[in-house]
Amino acid sequence: MEQLLAQLAIFIIAAFLGWELISRVPNMLHTPLMSATNAIHGIVLVGAIIVIATANDVFTMVVGFIAVVFGAMNVVGGFWVTNRMLGMFRPPKPRVKKRKG
Repeated sequence: MEQLLAQLAIFIIAAFLGWELISRVPNMLHTPLMSATNAIHGIVLVGAIIVIATANDVFTMVVGFIAVVFGAMNVVGGFWVTNRMLGMFRPPKPRVKKRKG
């Protein structure tokens, strides 16, 4: 029971710290920060796959599968948002004028 309370306390502190850090990041740094977190979630995804591969009970397999699904959604969504944000900084494409007949 003590170990569960310690893990819960660490989770709450990490969630609060993450919220505070993200809320104070300037807009200019959001794109590099998103790229870094995508890499971290890639590591989480690999870890969840390893957990599923070594799982011996159904509960661990279910939780591992949920972790894989959410990790994959986070990685794909993060790269999609990063790509859109980087697209805002690209120069506009020149438009070709159509000739009238």
